[in-house]
Amino acid sequence: MEDALNITVKPQEPKDGVLTAQVTVPAADVDAAIAKTYRDIAHKYQFQGFRRGHVPRPVIDGILGKQAVLAQATNDILNDLEPMVLNELDIVPIGRLEYPEEPDTLSAGIDYMVECHMDVRPSAGLTSYDAPSITMPPDEATDAEIELQINQLLSYQTTYEDAKLERAVEEGDIISVNIDDVGNGGRYAGQNRMISLDGASLPEALRNGLVGMNPGETKDVSWEEGDSTVKLTLTLNSIMKAITPELTDELAKKNFGFETVDELKAAIKEEIEQDKVRSLPGLKEDRLVEAVGKLLDLEEVPENYKNQIFNELANEFLSTLQRQGLTLDTYLGARGVEAKDFLNDLHAQADERARQSLALDALASHLDIAVSDDDVRAEFGKARVDDVDAAIDEWTSGGRIPAIRESIRRTKALSWLVENAEVEIVDEVGERAAAGKKPAKKKSAPKKAAGKKPAKKKDSSKEQPEEPPAE
Repeated sequence: MEDALNITVKPQEPKDGVLTAQVTVPAADVDAAIAKTYRDIAHKYQFQGFRRGHVPRPVIDGILGKQAVLAQATNDILNDLEPMVLNELDIVPIGRLEYPEEPDTLSAGIDYMVECHMDVRPSAGLTSYDAPSITMPPDEATDAEIELQINQLLSYQTTYEDAKLERAVEEGDIISVNIDDVGNGGRYAGQNRMISLDGASLPEALRNGLVGMNPGETKDVSWEEGDSTVKLTLTLNSIMKAITPELTDELAKKNFGFETVDELKAAIKEEIEQDKVRSLPGLKEDRLVEAVGKLLDLEEVPENYKNQIFNELANEFLSTLQRQGLTLDTYLGARGVEAKDFLNDLHAQADERARQSLALDALASHLDIAVSDDDVRAEFGKARVDDVDAAIDEWTSGGRIPAIRESIRRTKALSWLVENAEVEIVDEVGERAAAGKKPAKKKSAPKKAAGKKPAKKKDSSKEQPEEPPAE
């Protein structure tokens, strides 16, 4: 439609996850819609004896049929109604609006009424509306965090040598192995490859093949990866041991560019604290969202909502892989992950995100959080769009403003959590070290010591154990 319809929408209470609404289009807008359809037809088709755009209605009715014209006008108006209904109800549905399979057609001079249905999220509460308690690392760098960073730096100086062990390979070992490609295994192949079996992601068949081998032994392994069969020949050279140098002033200067160990530690402390300034606010939000999600008083998230979130997560992930030039099969095969396990994990993530979203909605409702037009304008301003008014008009015409308002409500609810949560400061790295647990591996590249030259390039004797294949 060229102009917004002056519709009225009367929603009913949702039942079994479905909201039904009665939509009324006034007669004036009905007549305008019919007139527009006649004009469109007159411009689109060539009628013999008439100029385009100057075809009387009786001629069009005689050739196309009046009911066909009214059916087209009805279809057009139903398509235009969806974003208007969403804006009117200020709702973000699951999927699209649905109309009767055979809706009534428009009639000139008469109000048009139609019933629409949409799947909606459940309205659930929380078991408690008190801000949850969480733990957070301190703003300052702790001794354990500095020690962890130093150990990571020293690990890049680690060398490996034959442990001369006459036993079979066990989980947790670091090994040197020759891997020959027999078929479709080029990305795994290599001579004298050092591989750590301390939980690194390897294809299960490859891991199982390595564990139990003795130095000098050769073995063939194979497994299905996507549409192909990977075939490798493994020859175990030796079980290796790591030799990590002691941190001294000499090493600090030679390898990291600092005069003393104390200078190196001071630089690491500064870097950690700068990183915390950037990362801790987001970490606090993540932990609060996770905590409030566990308070959702809902036994089961509706399947259609979980599927919607699942599709969003899957599309995000596949887009990331595509930007990296990877396929899903390659990604899964490189990490030894079965497709079913990957999908199960993604479904679990979708369920968790759905619960967290519903929990924030419940909190926003309990706090009676309102979203003003100024809030909406400010949100577009944050996005630095060139023309805020034009952007708002575009989103309004698409029925997407409710999604913006929903996002703002959730953000305000999260801000309330941040302001009111009880936070216990805990040296988490220190506690993990005391418990003998390894820290979670970071996906990003290790950071170099701040403010000084990086460690010198390693020679081949300092090659690190790897997780085949590299991306």
